[in-house]
Amino acid sequence: MNELLRVPEMYRADALAIEGGIPGIELMEAAGAGIAEAIKARWSPRPVAVLCGPGNNGGDGFVLARLLAAEGWPVRLSLLGDREKLKGDAALAAERWSGPVVEDALEGAGLVVDALFGAGLARPLDGTAKALVETVNSSGLPVVAVDVPSGVNGDTGLADGVAVEADLTVTFFRRKPGHLLLPGRRLGGEVVVADIGIPQSVLEVIRPQGRANAPPVLPDPAAEGHKYARGHGVVVAGSAAGAARLAALAALRCGAGLVTVAGPAFTMTTLAASLTSVMTRAVQGTPGLKAMLADRRFNAVLLGPGNGISPMTRANVLAVLDRPAVLDADAISAFRDEPEALFAAIRGPVIMTPHDGEFGRVFETSGDKLSRTLRAAKRSGAVVVLKGADTVIAAADGRYAINENAPPTLATAGSGDVLAGLCLGLLAQGMPAFEAAAAAVWLHGAAAAAFGPGLIAEDLPGLIPATLAALKASSASATLGA
Repeated sequence: MNELLRVPEMYRADALAIEGGIPGIELMEAAGAGIAEAIKARWSPRPVAVLCGPGNNGGDGFVLARLLAAEGWPVRLSLLGDREKLKGDAALAAERWSGPVVEDALEGAGLVVDALFGAGLARPLDGTAKALVETVNSSGLPVVAVDVPSGVNGDTGLADGVAVEADLTVTFFRRKPGHLLLPGRRLGGEVVVADIGIPQSVLEVIRPQGRANAPPVLPDPAAEGHKYARGHGVVVAGSAAGAARLAALAALRCGAGLVTVAGPAFTMTTLAASLTSVMTRAVQGTPGLKAMLADRRFNAVLLGPGNGISPMTRANVLAVLDRPAVLDADAISAFRDEPEALFAAIRGPVIMTPHDGEFGRVFETSGDKLSRTLRAAKRSGAVVVLKGADTVIAAADGRYAINENAPPTLATAGSGDVLAGLCLGLLAQGMPAFEAAAAAVWLHGAAAAAFGPGLIAEDLPGLIPATLAALKASSASATLGA
C-alpha cells in the first residue's frame, strides 16, 4: 500500500477498473461506504452536514448521506451548483438520495463532510466555494474530507488560497503525493485509505513511480563475512571537526565495516581524541586525498559537512566522483557559480542531500517540491534528497519517495550531518543510491521519533542500533505473520 498515485494515475486506475467490468457507480457506492465506515469508527451518531460539489466527489457525498441517514444519523445535504447539471455516476448517486437538498446544511451540524472538490482541482477556490470553506474552517466542527481537503492539489499538496482544514481524510485505493507533502499533510489530518474494489492488478499497468517512504530492507551481514565485505567509507573533513565526527559515527552505526575520516592534520588531531572506532588520516589537499583513494577498498566517500565553500572543496568533489559518493552542504554550495561542472562530473552513484537553501544554489526552485526535486535529479544524474518535514527522495529515472516519519525535533544543528553519514554507510555496504538514500532518511526519522523531545544531533548515532533492532524485529514478525 506504499505506492503513491498522482491524479492522472488515479483516474487511470478508475478507468481500468471500469474497463475490467466494475461499473463506475459501484466504485462510487463503495467510496461512500468507506467514508461511512471511517466516520462511524470515530464518532457517535450526530447531525452531519454533507457538502457536495458538482463532480464525482459530490457523488461520493450523496452516497454517504444516504447510507448514514439509513442508519439513523441526522443528515443535511447541500450542493454547490445545480442538481440538474450533475452528470454520469454523480447524477445517478444524487437520484438515489431521497432527502432534500438544503441551502445551509451547516445549521445545527455536529460533523461536516467536505465532498466539494477532489484531488484534481488546480485553481484557487473563489466565490461561494471559498466563502463556504472559510465558514467550515471557522465553525470549530470536526471535518471529514473526501479524497483530499477541498482546495488542496492532490499532486503537490499545495493550497493556492483557502483550503479545508480536515480532521480526517478518506481517500481511495492509494494515497496521492498531496497527502504527504506539506501543507496538504497538515490540512488533511488523519488519512484513511478505503478499498473500493479496484483490483491490485491495475498497478501493473500504471507502474507508478512514487511511493511513501517505508521501513527499508537493509543489507544483512553474512555469517562468514568480514569488515571489508561491509565496505570502507571515507568522510572528508574540513576545519569543522564536529560535523565529520557526527557523519562518521552514523556511517559506522548503520553497518559500514570501517570508516575513516580524512582531512587536515590539525582537524585529525582534534578528532583522534574523541573517536575510537572511527579511524583518522591526515591528507594534504586534493593531491593527498587522491593518493589515499588510490586504494579502492575505500569504496564510498562523503564530502560537505564542515568542508567550507572553497576551490579545494570543489576540487575534492571532482576528485572522488569515480566511486559512490554523498554530497552534502558545502560540497553542493561550492558549485553555486558553475553547477554544470558538478553535474557533468557525476559518473556513478551519487546522493545529494541539500536543504532548501543549498538546493537553490545549484538547482531551479520554481514549482512544487516534488516537481523541482525530480527535475534536479534528472538534470544532475544524482539521487537528490530535498530535506524537510516532508523530505523528497528523487532519482534521475523518475522514481521518488516522500518521507513521513520525521518529527519536528530533527530541526536541530548537525542532524543533516548524521543523515549524510547514514547515506554513506549504506552506500559503502553496496546498496543502490536511491534505496540507500530512502533507507537513510527513514532510519533518521525513526531514530528521532523514538527519542522524543530534547533531541540533539549527538544523540542520533547512538539511537541507530535500537532502531535497526526494532526494524529487524518488525520484519521478522511480518514474515511469520505472512
